[in-house]
Amino acid sequence: MTENKTNFKVDALHVQIRDSVKAFAERLLTALGDNLQSITIVGSSLTEDFRPGKSDINTVLVLGRQTLASLNTVASLAKPMRRKKISPPLLMTQSYIKRSRDVFGVEFLDFQLAHETIMGDDPFASLAFDKKDVRLQCEREFKAMLIRLRQGYIAAAANKKLVRDILISTARGMAPLLRAMLWLKDIDRTARAEATFVKAADEYSINTDTLTSAIKWRHEKIRLSETEMENTFESVYSAVEQLAGIVDKLKV
Repeated sequence: MTENKTNFKVDALHVQIRDSVKAFAERLLTALGDNLQSITIVGSSLTEDFRPGKSDINTVLVLGRQTLASLNTVASLAKPMRRKKISPPLLMTQSYIKRSRDVFGVEFLDFQLAHETIMGDDPFASLAFDKKDVRLQCEREFKAMLIRLRQGYIAAAANKKLVRDILISTARGMAPLLRAMLWLKDIDRTARAEATFVKAADEYSINTDTLTSAIKWRHEKIRLSETEMENTFESVYSAVEQLAGIVDKLKV
């Protein structure tokens, strides 16, 4: 085991999660050994959107090889991970990352924007993407989102809590897509969701107010009337529908 692998670089993380992340990393390194090439923290736990005790901590593990034994090893850490708000990590190999830029450009662009590699080589900093691939993924995701919204609304059968959960999930999923759409126009991006909605609203002339409201509901106890919920759903659906049309015609 090389010395630099055990020197976890956690100083850039929020102070509230450093100990949890370091303990998790130590368990991983002990369990996976040399097959563990890098550990990278990604997402909102690195931004001002982070809420201690509420926000999940998301990680990407780069392995030398993917095996069932590796999955079982990481699965064995599930309980201590959950207690520390650490989500099940994404397991990848460097080859997988390199060969998946054309299909996961939206996600990898988001990782590039907000990530801290605490062990090993940074797997995302040097990645480059084709705008045509990213545009196509955005179109596919927005159109799939419309289907999920329709199906989800029907399945919810007017249950306001279920519709609320659908809207929260949609708003969270919109943030990386809108960041990718800003990237397609070479516009500076922010990792914060609300600021992303504001920028996208200005650039693409859409109303994102309800998206901003919906993404806040995740950490708020809010009760909406049936009319308010229906109006919010219609507004979110309209925004997604507009964006699907916009990206469909976008020239890159």
